Amino acid sequence: MLICLRDYWNQDAVKELLALCMAAGGEAAEQEMNRYFTGDSGDLFGCFVNGELSGIIGLRLEGGHTAQIRHIAVKPGWQGKGIGRGMIAEVSRADGVEKLTAETDHETAGFYRNAGFAVTSLGEKYPGVERFACVFSVKTPAQSRM
Repeated sequence: MLICLRDYWNQDAVKELLALCMAAGGEAAEQEMNRYFTGDSGDLFGCFVNGELSGIIGLRLEGGHTAQIRHIAVKPGWQGKGIGRGMIAEVSRADGVEKLTAETDHETAGFYRNAGFAVTSLGEKYPGVERFACVFSVKTPAQSRM
């Protein structure tokens, strides 16, 4: 179950996870966290295991039925246990979500591919950095019966 982190008391744990997926320092992660908490970046949700924040997923709704995954990270001790996939699965079941999108680097493209996303290269968006578009079309209950 994902819980909105807007009022979560342990902001250091949130910053730590944001810094992991942003490949940035604490100051940049804190600025992004504050943008989430004011609604400027979308919404930030957390996954808890045994009361511990084990993963985060940052989302922005686009065009009514598309949710863009802006950030996703799982605490190193919990990686490889299905938490990232579980967060994506929960988001894909949200009312009205028909498509999930993400943009990522080479290192994380495999994660999205293994989670069922179609992954396409966007080429070298920044000097020496190839980026990838990841798209997952959610089957609605009506489509599942077809």
